[in-house]
Amino acid sequence: MQHTRAFTLLLLVGALLLATSCNGQNGEQETEVVLETTAGDIRIKLYNDTPLHRDQFLKNVREGLYDGVAFHRIIRSFMIQTGDPNTRPGHEAELSAAAADTTNALGDTISQEIRFPKYIHRRGVVAAAREGDDINPTRASDAYQFYIVTGKYMDEESMTTYDKLRVDNAVNALYEAKMRPHEAELEAMRKARDRDGVSDLLESLLDEARMEVDDNPPPFYTSEQRRLYRTYGGAPWLDSYYTIFGEVVEGIKVAQTIEKIKTNANDEPLKEVRIVKARIVGE
Repeated sequence: MQHTRAFTLLLLVGALLLATSCNGQNGEQETEVVLETTAGDIRIKLYNDTPLHRDQFLKNVREGLYDGVAFHRIIRSFMIQTGDPNTRPGHEAELSAAAADTTNALGDTISQEIRFPKYIHRRGVVAAAREGDDINPTRASDAYQFYIVTGKYMDEESMTTYDKLRVDNAVNALYEAKMRPHEAELEAMRKARDRDGVSDLLESLLDEARMEVDDNPPPFYTSEQRRLYRTYGGAPWLDSYYTIFGEVVEGIKVAQTIEKIKTNANDEPLKEVRIVKARIVGE
């Protein structure tokens, strides 16, 4: 009887471990979506810890907004982008109007859910497109458009360079933040042609920024993340700037096939590839 109970307990533990490994964070099932494209099917899993992006994506799928959309931007060794409802057949006028509208460049957006360093731009991840920091400093995501990373292989030297670049960016951002309270003082010194005063103050602020970043540096890539970039490739230059909300679980070769389509100078494919139907697995 004791042996039977022990065996039953082992079975229960094994079942719990299997459930945990198959499900998302905290045992919650992760939703999957199939993109039936003219080049083949791509099956993606949506992360539960980016709920705003997950729910918006599922809403778009249920409303049929991805049915018929084109892969309108392709960059080899980088990514394939799609999701713009205006690229569906018959919506060309809306697309032209949107391109001409400079008063609402951002359109519908979602608050960013950047989970770096947990998620990195390795090959196969799905991330939200967005406008640049110049008009979108909060890094809000487009509510519809997304991209699948195909990327390129990275070596150790490149990964070290990206780590260093992240430190430099952190120093620059902090330096600029420190300058803002001194704008009036700096302007007064410039008007007085006090070049030494300006130089001394800016150098002092830069030193402060460097020391603070040295004491609290940004996250560096782990050995496992470096291995993923070496083995599978990706786009590390986007890490910490865009929201990653899912990954391809089947059909990465389809994405790579789309990536190889020839494009014009604007990264627009010369051969049409569309999502015929997007559907939620199990619905």
